[in-house]
Amino acid sequence: MTSSASRSYAEAGVDTAAGDLAVELMKSAVGATHGPQVLGGVGGFAGLFDASALLGYRRPLLATSTDGVGTKVAIAQALDIHHTIGQDLVAMVVDDIVVVGATPLFMTDYIACGTVHPERIAAIVRGIAEACSATGTALVGGETAEHPGLLGADDYDVAGAAVGVVEADAVLGPERVTDGDVVIAMASSGLHSNGFSLVRHILARNGVGYHDTSDALGGVVGEVLLEPTALYTAPLLELLAAHPGAVHALSHVTGGGIAANLARVLPVGSWVELDRGTWSPPAVFRVLSDMAGDPLESAEGTWNLGIGMLAVVDAAQASAVIAALDARGVRSWQAGTVSTSRRELAGFEQGAKGVDGGAVRLVGAYAG
Repeated sequence: MTSSASRSYAEAGVDTAAGDLAVELMKSAVGATHGPQVLGGVGGFAGLFDASALLGYRRPLLATSTDGVGTKVAIAQALDIHHTIGQDLVAMVVDDIVVVGATPLFMTDYIACGTVHPERIAAIVRGIAEACSATGTALVGGETAEHPGLLGADDYDVAGAAVGVVEADAVLGPERVTDGDVVIAMASSGLHSNGFSLVRHILARNGVGYHDTSDALGGVVGEVLLEPTALYTAPLLELLAAHPGAVHALSHVTGGGIAANLARVLPVGSWVELDRGTWSPPAVFRVLSDMAGDPLESAEGTWNLGIGMLAVVDAAQASAVIAALDARGVRSWQAGTVSTSRRELAGFEQGAKGVDGGAVRLVGAYAG
């Protein structure tokens, strides 16, 4: 681009030099996710990933997922804390891939912003890269797009997509679930990355700022809310390898809440009652519900309320699965049992997001 054209582009609000600096600042973090399967390094038009390892599969199926972080980024922008958003993004994308039993291979990211602030973009990407490393995922490419006039100078949004692989006869899902299977819940790290529009509405209505300190929450409000989404991929892949056949289905508890997401991975005709008494929702959910003047139960279709992932497992191996998850740092517990007996299903969530699955409802009272 000529110098005069560069000046004109800058006058229009796009700083290509800032974009180049952002790439330089993030290169080492991105490169750290690259194993020998990644070719070409950082900065190419397309990321290259050596797929010859797939030749060892009998019938490899590629799994793909794409997602974002939602309005949680508004809190990151308000506090000028950006590195945690990267882990949120990886968790929302890669943990969807492990749900079918797939091993993640590579990921790409997309950041749209009003103005490129190189250090801020680099912080986001460093967070993405660190989480990719933790999940065994190569970060092979990305894009930072400057949209002056469309986004505010300090506004941005993030999205990503990933690809994984699973052997066809190892795919997890409703077809494997049987009567008597046990549902194991895995603890969340907090709100994760769903329901933040409701969170922001509640805080605004109560005049609570992100920089305020809350004794009930145990710290600065915004910092508590930015607790990054838990990463389940690595411990779950280790679990699947150590206990083959034990896990029949997995459900990532994201938008829609616990019951709706579990219903998606159950076969038609099955049902589960999850016992609220088996866990106590963390303080962040209780405080926000109290601010809203609503019971915890009213948020069950929006927030994870302390459960970030669910596993449907062979009953005979449930204790071993719980022990294996706990040993890998994932607190887990038995929350329900799958049944295929005939019953009235009024009040149950039945399927979700276009999936004609099983039926789930939460019963009882939450533990104190």
